[in-house]
Amino acid sequence: MSVVRGTALSNYPTLVAELGGDPAGLLRAAGVRDQDVGNYDAFIPIRATLRAIESAARSTATPDFGRQLAQRQGIEILGPVGVAARTAATVADALAIFTTFMAAYSPAIALNIMPLADPQRSFIALEFLLDEASPYPQTTELALGVSLGVLRLLLGADYTALAVHLPHDPLTPKADYVQYFGCTPYFAERTAGFTVRAADLDRPLHRDDVAHRAVVDYLNSITPVGAGIVESVRTIVRQLLPTGAATLDVVAEQFHLHPKTLQRRLAHEATTFAALIDQVRKDAADRYLCTTGISLSHLARELGYAEQSVLTRSCHRWFGTGPAAYRNQARLAAPARV
Repeated sequence: MSVVRGTALSNYPTLVAELGGDPAGLLRAAGVRDQDVGNYDAFIPIRATLRAIESAARSTATPDFGRQLAQRQGIEILGPVGVAARTAATVADALAIFTTFMAAYSPAIALNIMPLADPQRSFIALEFLLDEASPYPQTTELALGVSLGVLRLLLGADYTALAVHLPHDPLTPKADYVQYFGCTPYFAERTAGFTVRAADLDRPLHRDDVAHRAVVDYLNSITPVGAGIVESVRTIVRQLLPTGAATLDVVAEQFHLHPKTLQRRLAHEATTFAALIDQVRKDAADRYLCTTGISLSHLARELGYAEQSVLTRSCHRWFGTGPAAYRNQARLAAPARV
């Protein structure tokens, strides 16, 4: 079962109460203990955290609940991971800390820097690594809001990215997103994250070598060796699927590994490259069909399929029905989904 530190819900009770809600009741219904909220040493099931956040938005009729909660949280919720990032040499090094050690905060969350076709731009991808996809737009916006705060901590209070990407349809008018994030929002995207200037990632920070080494050593001691290889491969595959380049050779190159070495490491985690690709496609199909109005032809391209008929066959294998029927079933069951 995937978990997240209790600080993921820091200031949740206060905000819910200010909005006229019942934080204790919502937490209890979600399966979260009061004493774990805001406690870095406590681990909360990620599904319970999602339920608490999504239900708070519904019960208080606050469509921007995730964004509001993000304004009440900062890099401190990440504990030593945040400290290590703040003491790194450059912004890219700080983000690399998140990539390497995010499992210490939650193995269900991944952050990666992806190159783009334009060498002057990079993509900061933020993903929830869950076995089954469910709509959790408020939690996604919370994570993006906190990430924006971290970027502004590193790059200056007025920093703005080039674009913000959200995997769901807008919850409030587009202008609200422009004002909040300070950049162009794109919705129903493949992956949540930010398009940034590559030059910004090279900007130096106020490095503290002693503190940085001490915190990294500590993180190494509490983060299992090899933790995250499966999640990292999934992240790379998600990015490459629409390009048709999600092959073992290409993905192995991203990790500076020989393809056979990557296969052995995945086998050690009781999986295979082919199984991961299939799972990534299934999760993406589930999310898109359940939370967006994306066309089936577009979805087929997003999953790296040359023909829509392949998508149809895959959906029958995954869900026992075709994509259109699965979407209709999901809409009917929407209130019961997390």
